[in-house]
Amino acid sequence: MPRDLSIKSVLIIGSGPIIIGQACEFDYSGSQAARSLREEGIKVILINSNPATIMTDPIMADRVYLLPLTVESIEQILEENQIDAVLPTMGGQTALNLAKEGDELGIWEKYNVKLIGVDIKAIDKAEDRELFRKWMLALGVPVAQAKTANSLLEGKEFAQEIGLPIVIRPSYTLGGSGGGIVMHKDELDAALDRGLTASPIHEVLVEKAMLGWKEFELELLRDMADNVVIICTVENFDPMGIHTGDSITVAPAMTLSDTAFQLMRNTAIAMMRDLGNFAGGCNVQFALNPNTEEIIAIEINPRVSRSSALASKATGYPIAKIAAKLAIGYNLDELKNQITQTTSAYFEPALDYVIVKMPRWNFDKFKGADDTLGLQMKSVGEVMAIGRTFTEALQKACQSLENNATGLSYISQQRLRPEEIIDTLRRPTWDRIFRIKEAIAAGVSIKTIKELTNIDRWFLYQIQDIVKMETELRGCKHLEKIATSLLIEAKKMGFSDEQIAELMKDCTPEEVYEYRKNLGIIRVYKMVDTCSAEFEAKTPYFYSTFESFPLQAGNGDIQSNESIRGTKKKIIVLGSGPNRIGQGIEFDYCCTHGLLAIKDCGYEAIMVNCNPETVSTDFDIADKLYFEPVYWEHLWEIIEHEQPDGVIVQLGGQTALKLARRLHEKGIKIIGTSFDNMDIAEDRGRFSDMLKDLGIPYPNYGTAYTTDEAIEVAKEVGYPVLVRPSYVLGGQRMRIVINDEELEKSVVSLLKHLPGNKILIDHFLDRCQEAEVDAICDGEQVHIMGIMEHIEPAGIHSGDSHALLPVFNLGPLVVEEMTEIARKIALELNIKGLINIQYAIKGNKVYVIEANPRASRTTPFIAKAYGIPYLNVATKVMLGELMLRDCTFDQKLEGFAVKEPVFSFNKFPNVNKELGPEMKSTGEAIRFIKNLRDPWFRQLYKERSMHLSK
Repeated sequence: MPRDLSIKSVLIIGSGPIIIGQACEFDYSGSQAARSLREEGIKVILINSNPATIMTDPIMADRVYLLPLTVESIEQILEENQIDAVLPTMGGQTALNLAKEGDELGIWEKYNVKLIGVDIKAIDKAEDRELFRKWMLALGVPVAQAKTANSLLEGKEFAQEIGLPIVIRPSYTLGGSGGGIVMHKDELDAALDRGLTASPIHEVLVEKAMLGWKEFELELLRDMADNVVIICTVENFDPMGIHTGDSITVAPAMTLSDTAFQLMRNTAIAMMRDLGNFAGGCNVQFALNPNTEEIIAIEINPRVSRSSALASKATGYPIAKIAAKLAIGYNLDELKNQITQTTSAYFEPALDYVIVKMPRWNFDKFKGADDTLGLQMKSVGEVMAIGRTFTEALQKACQSLENNATGLSYISQQRLRPEEIIDTLRRPTWDRIFRIKEAIAAGVSIKTIKELTNIDRWFLYQIQDIVKMETELRGCKHLEKIATSLLIEAKKMGFSDEQIAELMKDCTPEEVYEYRKNLGIIRVYKMVDTCSAEFEAKTPYFYSTFESFPLQAGNGDIQSNESIRGTKKKIIVLGSGPNRIGQGIEFDYCCTHGLLAIKDCGYEAIMVNCNPETVSTDFDIADKLYFEPVYWEHLWEIIEHEQPDGVIVQLGGQTALKLARRLHEKGIKIIGTSFDNMDIAEDRGRFSDMLKDLGIPYPNYGTAYTTDEAIEVAKEVGYPVLVRPSYVLGGQRMRIVINDEELEKSVVSLLKHLPGNKILIDHFLDRCQEAEVDAICDGEQVHIMGIMEHIEPAGIHSGDSHALLPVFNLGPLVVEEMTEIARKIALELNIKGLINIQYAIKGNKVYVIEANPRASRTTPFIAKAYGIPYLNVATKVMLGELMLRDCTFDQKLEGFAVKEPVFSFNKFPNVNKELGPEMKSTGEAIRFIKNLRDPWFRQLYKERSMHLSK
C-alpha cells in the first residue's frame, strides 16, 4: 500500500531530559523518524525540552519547539500549526503517557489529529498491567500467576495467597520505576507503597517471581497489511529478576533451542497482530523455564525502546526509520533495506557475529546507594561491542566501559578468598561478571556458580575459556615464548595487549603490539551488513576482529579487510563512549555536528565510538563508522589502517581528551588546539603559572601527592579548601573540606581510588557567584558564544546548577572583565576551536576557576538558545577551513534561556541528595522566560540552594 497522502504534517513527541531508564536512545530514534518522514516530503514539527538533542536541531525538522512536555504545550503547537498526525512512539514512556493524556482530554479529536505508529487501545493493553494479563489469557499466552492491586491491603492479601517471593510491577512507568522483588515479609509494605506511589494511576501488578528463569526480548515491526518481521532476538545474560536495562545482553540469542525460539517467535507475532490496528514497532519480553522450555509473556512495549536502538545498531536495520515509514502507510515489502539497497525491508536480518551490550553504572555518584541490581533500572548508560565470538565481544565490551577494565580482568584492588567470592555471587551487583571470572580462577565449580547465580552454564563455560587462556599465557612467562597460534587464539578471544602484558610481567602493551604486528597478527575490519554477506552491502559500518592465520603486516588492503582505505583526506572523530553523569548526550550532539561539518569541507569523516544509543553511531551520519571501544589499542589500529590527516579530540568530552597525549606522542596530528596547549589548561600547575603571567586572578592553590603534602598546602592556601584530582570528569571525587581531619580522609579516599594522581588543593571561595563562558577562537580572534550565570552559589557543580543565558545579575563591568579574560586565555593557549572557562565572582573581583579546551556540556544549550550552528563553525575553525572574521553571528533570543538540571534520585531513595562539587544530575531541560518577573523563575530564585554539602 503506498503512503497515506492525507498526512502532510506530523508532530513527533520527544522524551525530554535524560533520566535513568530513558536516555539518548530516544534522540536517536526521534532523529531517524524525522529524517525518514522528511524524505517523503512530510512537514515535521517536533517538541522536546532537552536542548542537548540532535532531534531538536533546525536541520532535523521544519519547526522545533523547545517546550516542557505537557498537554498545554502540545495544544499550543496544534493551535499554531496545521497538523495531520502525531507520532508518539519515538519519545519513550513520556511520549506514550502524553498521547494517552491527550486522548483523555479529547485534544486529538478537537484538532482532528490522528495517532500514528500506535493506537490508544494498544497503549492501554500494553501499559495497564491488569488489561495486559487479561488480554494474554484471552489470547492463550501463559503469564505468571498475578493480580493487580490498587491499595496496600489488596496487594498484601494476594501476596499472602501466592506466597513469597513476589514481583511488584507498577502500571505506566519507565525503567522499572517503583518496581521490585520482595523476598521477605518485612519488605512487603514498603515495596507496595513505593509501587503504588510510582504508578500515575496508583496500580501495581503483584506477580509470582519467576526467579531463575531466563529472559529474552524480541524486536518486531508490523505493517498495515499485517506483515510482521522479527528484527532481532536478544538474550539476557542475567536471569529474571534484573531489569533488562541493567542486564548484560547478547544478540543473537545463544542458548535458545529452535523449538523454544519458534514458539517465542509465533507467540510474539500473534501478540503484535492482536495488539491494535496500527503499523509500527514493538518490543516483547519473555521468560523461559530452563528445565522445561515453558515460556511466559512478561510485557510488550508498543514503541521504540532502548532495545530497539540496540537492535538497530546490532543488525544495521534502522528500526525507527522503517517504523516511521510504516506509520504513514507503507508496507514492509515496498521499502528497501537501507544497507544492501537491493533487498526489501521485509528480509529479516541475519548476524554472522555476536553483539554484547554492557550497562554502565555510576554508583560512585550516589553515596549510600544500594548497588544490588533488581527490577528497577539503575544504570546510566551502556556500551555495545561486536566480535566474531561471545568471548571477543564480551572482552571488547569490558574495554569500552572506561572503568579501567582491560578486558574481563578484575578492576578492583580488592582480592577476595574463594568463600568471600561465593558470598558476593549470591547478590547481583554491577561487577558480578568480573567476580564470576575470579571465582572460576579460584577453583569454584561451574555447578556451584550456576546454583548461586542462575546464569546459563553456556555463558559460564565461555568465561571459563577466558580463565584457561589466561592460565596458558601466564605459563609462558615471557612474550617470546608465546606460540604464534596461542597468541592468535588469545587475540581472537578479545584479549587486549594490556591484559597480555599484565600476564607476562616483563613487557609493556606497546611491546606486545609490536611483537604481534611483526608476526602479522593484526586486526581486520568486517562489515555489518544485515545479511551475513549473502548480498552485497553498501554500508561503511565496521567492527574489528582477528583471522585464524597471520596476515602480511602493514598491508592495509589485505583480502580479509572489508574496510578499504580511500584516497580522500580523512579526519577521525573520537566519540565519548558510554553515557555517564558528567558526560552524556551533549557530546553526541557535538560529535554529530562535527562529522557533518567535516563532510561539508570535503573530507572523509570517520567516527569511532561504542555507544549504541547515539546519533553519531548511526550508519549514515559519518562516511565510515568503526563501532569499537574508545580504547587506545583499538584506536591505534584504526589509525594505522586509515592513515588519517588528523584526529579531533575536542568533541568527545574527557574520554577523547584523555587520549590526546598518546596521539601526540605517536606524532598523530590533533586537529585544532595542540596537545601542549590543552595540557596547560588541564594541568593545574601549568595553568596557574600562565594565569599569573597574564595577571589574571585565581584562587590560591597547591598540588600534593601524599596526605602530609596536602596538609602543608592547606596551611598555605587557607581553609576551606576544594580537593580534587586532575584530568577527571563531572567533578569526580571533588570535596570541600574545612579542617585537617576532613582533608586527610578525603586525600586517603582519593588516592585509594585514583592511585598516583596529582591532587589539586584550591582555596575555596565561599559565598561567591559562579558564571561560565563558552567561546570559539581561531588563533587570531575570539568570539564569545555565551555567558551563563549560575543561580546557585559556587561550590555546587556547574552541571547541577540552574543557569541563565545571558547573565541577569552581574554588572556590565564584571561581564566586560570576564570577556577580556576569556580573550586573553584563548589567545595565550592558541585555541583553535572551542574553550569553556569557569569563573567565581566575589565582591566584583573575577577569579578564574578552570578552563576546558574542548566542547562543554553547555555548548549545545547555547547553540539552541541563540539558534546558531556553533558546532559547525567551531569544527570548520579547527580544520582551518574558516576564520571568525568571515562569520556573522545573529544571536536571536528574546528574554532568557534557563538551564534546568534533572536528577534521578528516585532510583536511589536512601542516598544523600545534597548537592556539592561532584556532579549528580543525569540530564537537563531548557526553559525560555520573557523576563525576570516570570512567576516560575521568581519561585526558583527564591528557593535556590544557599547551603552546600561538604
